[in-house]
Amino acid sequence: MLREAANMTFKFDKLYRLGAWGAAACMVAICTLIALQVTFRLVDALLVLVGLSRLGISITGVSEIASYLLVGATFLGLAYTFVHHAHIRVTLLITRLPPAIRVWFEVFCLIIALAISLMLSYGLIGLARESVQYNDVSSGFVSIPLWIPQLVLATSVGLLCLALAEALFMALRIAIRDPASFREATAPDESEGH
Repeated sequence: MLREAANMTFKFDKLYRLGAWGAAACMVAICTLIALQVTFRLVDALLVLVGLSRLGISITGVSEIASYLLVGATFLGLAYTFVHHAHIRVTLLITRLPPAIRVWFEVFCLIIALAISLMLSYGLIGLARESVQYNDVSSGFVSIPLWIPQLVLATSVGLLCLALAEALFMALRIAIRDPASFREATAPDESEGH
């Protein structure tokens, strides 16, 4: 990601932030489900310990639901973490390149990332469409319609595509207008006191 792009405003930042809030909601839901399940088991254990019968309360399919929520938590935050420079990047090679070459390398990498993300998004949309068409449901204790998690995945990757496209246009603008001014976003900035 470009440091210059970091100073610019992403036009769809509110959408990326919404995805991050969705990821956070998934994490809270996972914690809540697991905490409830553990609490129910502890209550049953305490009841047996004092000589009473178990209540037998449990959340059916909690591990399956939690796994779908984990996928949502992972993917919904992709675009937000990308535009806020939270993805891990290996910059050992590109930091040694002159800025005028480095910016075009950045453009090249963004094009590849966008192409892969677009293919993934297209495939996920097709998968969700088939799941709706054939009424596919999960095979666990709880029959969850598979189009729901698949649509979350497709939407998440679609948001990442949008973020990559925005970053690509910003990188192209710098590459065409003033490639020598390019500074890589992950390089320490002296003004930030790194």
